[in-house]
Amino acid sequence: MSIAVISDLHLGARPSTDSFGHDDTDFLRFLRFLENNFQRVVLLGDIWETLTSPLPREHAKELALARARHRELAVQLSRPRFSYVHGNHDMVAGRQGVPSELRLKSRGVRFLFAHGHQSDALVMRARPISELGVCLGGWIRRAGLGAAYRFFSRLDELRSRHASSDRVSQVETWAVDHAQRNEADVVVTGHTHRARRSEHGDTLFMNSGSCSEGKISFLSLDPAQGRYEVHDSY
Repeated sequence: MSIAVISDLHLGARPSTDSFGHDDTDFLRFLRFLENNFQRVVLLGDIWETLTSPLPREHAKELALARARHRELAVQLSRPRFSYVHGNHDMVAGRQGVPSELRLKSRGVRFLFAHGHQSDALVMRARPISELGVCLGGWIRRAGLGAAYRFFSRLDELRSRHASSDRVSQVETWAVDHAQRNEADVVVTGHTHRARRSEHGDTLFMNSGSCSEGKISFLSLDPAQGRYEVHDSY
């Protein structure tokens, strides 16, 4: 079985808070390419942005609005070849039966897919605080202060560059440990927005990067050929 993995699209309900960055028709072409060239396409979390609603904790409503705004993409992403695993920005989809993990086995290779937010203490132990921060960011952008939002985001990025590297390492460490405890050969996450492939003994770790901000990033997993690759174009 050949498998493609994408994550972190952050499809939003409103232009002011949507960081997807693609023309829907163009991205639909990419999704159809994946559907036509792979037997399974794993959607590895944060597909939808549900935390930037005008009022806190209106996540289900925000998910419905985002799906309506990106209707053609929503239909395509619901087709049988696509398997959806929720992340922390679309955790509300879990109430609709979307799992937090997916396990597959092909050609004797055991795969484990999880978004990766499970490694984040702020998300898991202080979720309301984490979500409030995203919600406030949405307020700033809706107020027409997008330039200010980008400025402070850039400052935060510069300040936390080392912390960001720690976060990537934290997700990877958690994922490899989780895979080994569950006897998986290949573990795949998203969450960090940084595509990656690394080997840890008998365990292969991969990160699908992000398809937000107009970027293309996906993984191709082919156990029959023993090929596990990161792509930034198609």
